[in-house]
Amino acid sequence: MGTLAGAEGAAPMGMAPKAPAGPDEKVAKAAGADARTVAEVWSQKAGLKEKTVTVKGKVVRYNENIMGRNWLHLRDGSGSDAAKDNDIAVTTKDGSRVGEIVTVKGVVRIGKDFGSGYTYPVIIEDAKIVR
Repeated sequence: MGTLAGAEGAAPMGMAPKAPAGPDEKVAKAAGADARTVAEVWSQKAGLKEKTVTVKGKVVRYNENIMGRNWLHLRDGSGSDAAKDNDIAVTTKDGSRVGEIVTVKGVVRIGKDFGSGYTYPVIIEDAKIVR
């Protein structure tokens, strides 16, 4: 999500600061057998490692073309700021914008280390955005 030292991981160089704290908009869970909420991805991350998931949420942060991919953070109203399980980082070749409600389908990776201290305990990579 946001800082070099935090357990939630850090953003690659050039990314905006972490999404602001506060109430998150409730977004209906995606449909399908592989559908998860943001908080479910966090709580089930060990079992979801290298598996495909579908998550629907609101884009709260978006940065284009960093390390050859677009980076977005989704929130769906699940989880909490206190537990740090209310925001999930996603990499994709597809474009988006802050405020857009999207459904992403990608592979869960855990303990992802991009070097220089930029690590993510859980991230969804190589996602496709379904609108």
